[in-house]
Amino acid sequence: VSGDKDMMQLVSDDVVMVDTMRDKTFDATAVRERFGVAPDRVVEMLGLMGDASDNIPGVPGIGPKGAQRLLEQFGTIEAMLAQPEKIYNARMREAVLAHAEQARLSRELAVIRTDVPVDLDLEACRYTGPDAAALKALFQEYEFHSLIKELELRDAPRAVSSRLVRSGAELEAFREALRGVPEIAIDAVLSVPEAMRAAWVGLAVSTAPDRAFYLPLMAPGDSEAPMPDAADILAVLVPVLTDPAVRKHGHDLKTALIVLERNGIALSGIDCDTLVAAYLLNPGRRGFELAEIADEHLHRSLAAAKEIVGSGAKAVSFATVPAETLADYAGARCCAVRELAGVLMDELDRQGFHDLFADVEMPLTPVLADMERHGVLLDVDLLRRMSQETEQLMTLSEEKIYRLAGERFNVNSPKQLQVILFERLGLPKGRRTKEGYSTDVDVLNFLARSHELPAEILAYRSMAKLKSTYIDALPQLVHPETGRVHTSYNQTVTATGRLSSSNPNLQNIPVRTLEGKRIRQAFIAPPGWCIVSADYSQIELRVLAHLSGDENLLDAFASGADIHSRTAADVFGVFPEMVNPEMRRQAKVINFGVLYGMSAFGLARELDITQRQAQLYIDGYFRKYAGVRAYLDAVLEGARRDGYVSTLLNRRRYLPEIVSPNATVRQFAERMAVNTPIQGTAADLIKIAMIRTHRRLREEELAARMIMQVHDELVCEVPAAEREAVTALLKAEMEGVAELRVPLPVEIGFGANWDEAHGG
Repeated sequence: VSGDKDMMQLVSDDVVMVDTMRDKTFDATAVRERFGVAPDRVVEMLGLMGDASDNIPGVPGIGPKGAQRLLEQFGTIEAMLAQPEKIYNARMREAVLAHAEQARLSRELAVIRTDVPVDLDLEACRYTGPDAAALKALFQEYEFHSLIKELELRDAPRAVSSRLVRSGAELEAFREALRGVPEIAIDAVLSVPEAMRAAWVGLAVSTAPDRAFYLPLMAPGDSEAPMPDAADILAVLVPVLTDPAVRKHGHDLKTALIVLERNGIALSGIDCDTLVAAYLLNPGRRGFELAEIADEHLHRSLAAAKEIVGSGAKAVSFATVPAETLADYAGARCCAVRELAGVLMDELDRQGFHDLFADVEMPLTPVLADMERHGVLLDVDLLRRMSQETEQLMTLSEEKIYRLAGERFNVNSPKQLQVILFERLGLPKGRRTKEGYSTDVDVLNFLARSHELPAEILAYRSMAKLKSTYIDALPQLVHPETGRVHTSYNQTVTATGRLSSSNPNLQNIPVRTLEGKRIRQAFIAPPGWCIVSADYSQIELRVLAHLSGDENLLDAFASGADIHSRTAADVFGVFPEMVNPEMRRQAKVINFGVLYGMSAFGLARELDITQRQAQLYIDGYFRKYAGVRAYLDAVLEGARRDGYVSTLLNRRRYLPEIVSPNATVRQFAERMAVNTPIQGTAADLIKIAMIRTHRRLREEELAARMIMQVHDELVCEVPAAEREAVTALLKAEMEGVAELRVPLPVEIGFGANWDEAHGG
């Protein structure tokens, strides 16, 4: 069984070759069709024409057809070499005479030895069915979950004792089970997934391996059944939940922290969030559902939430599910979490991630929970006025689009826009898609150089997106009880370690546009308070200077020079005082382009210059900052060797695609390899700054609260009387977050709203 043509020499009346890649079987006739010679002449054929894949040189100038003719004439290489004067073609005759020994050697290299003693019991090769245990282990390693189910190889569900607390006696049994326990695992059951809007349905607590209690805190779906009073349950629960000496494990503890705090309980002693631990071990995986993680690491099955409440439009609330079902479901989950915590923490230790987990990610979880729960005040009236104004601007933009197009059409229809741009106006067509020719932002930006319409389409689309995503959406996100927006901060989403946010996504609010500034003006402080913004200055470039050790870059930051003007002077070969705003802008693109592994092609497109000019800029940059070039080369070499890159705090990002034969895939991985150590290190430093700031605010009993984290910026809501103290605190904690070879200055501003504080 092979796809190697060398193996065809073994074909005989008793042996065939099966090529599974081509789904073809080769007998003697098929070999003759393939090579033009019988199987026993295949080695002669390879000796003459060679085989580059096996480093068999053959005779230069002789290909398959020439070799076939020579073998038809002589039969073997030796017979040919015995009478070379009879070779019909003068050119081939000269080649054979010049490379006679190479022909003999090539034949010898092609021969498969069949006289090697082999101790083989053919009967032992007989297929008797799969090795179920080995096959299951393989399927689990590669996450072939559907195949496991298909072959019914999955373990039977673990025997978990999950006791539903329905009476005072059962509650007393739970109290006894808690006595003296060093650790518990918890699983909170919520009416809906959103922590700030959820009702607390119940809590499962694992007090020992595969032993759990489920405590209903709302009248369950079978509400006629008896249950203890919620106050009695909490009287038993609260002391252990707030005891820092009892270690707590959970999956998505941030949500539990928010829900418990909303119910007046300050969860203390959190030890392992299995969601965060699994993320650190494999940040590139698509999801971190507990059922998937338990299956992967424990080989135990858990019911998914959709199996209990359904999914999509047909999903019901957990509050409607019978208590017995919830007891089994949540009890099995928290027992799995208890076991999983030990397994994952051992693996974190083994891979050297303990400090990152224990000192950064786990302390960050309650910080994020506090930020989400506190939320930020919104000026809804301003957003409503903005919505009306934007609607009017969009109407004016539409009229201008119709005037430029010469007719009315549906501006939101890509198909109709294609007709206008490429048929009516005859503009150059971009890349082809299934629906015709692309009208995406890159194409429109290119076309805008030659016609006004594409630029107006881009302006219209920008307004429409801003209106739907933020201006109209933000008021809908205001919590009916708090009157605030409670952004969700995602700790386990990005592969670089950066935080992301959703509902709303704060990171995507435009920075430089007037509309973006006005949206920031809607994030306000209450009367008597102010917004304080603390923003790291060029932290990623400073991290690059530290990691690369480039003397020129270190000197630029140490001297307090404007790094973009400095780069402009170096790249364009002018005195610093000759650098104009356009040169500085281009240098800024180059500086940040280096961070993202930008190619000459990408830089040319970004700066609207030729690719040759872009390459000259890049070459000029690396001549000045040779240490950066050496560092980036070392990062890429390490990524190819190890399959991953690391941040300063040892956060890893695995990049198997960096050895892909597909150039596009490989180049993308190379850009990620360059960017991740820099962006990831900056993200780690900001997380530490958040932890330190949060701790100091509490230690000094200040009323101020962190309310937002966006890119390199921390935003606080501060009483006017505390502004100076909080400003000093932020400066000290953020600038002192780590000892790098360059300073980490922070720009701090304040105002009645986020835009004012941000320097608007």
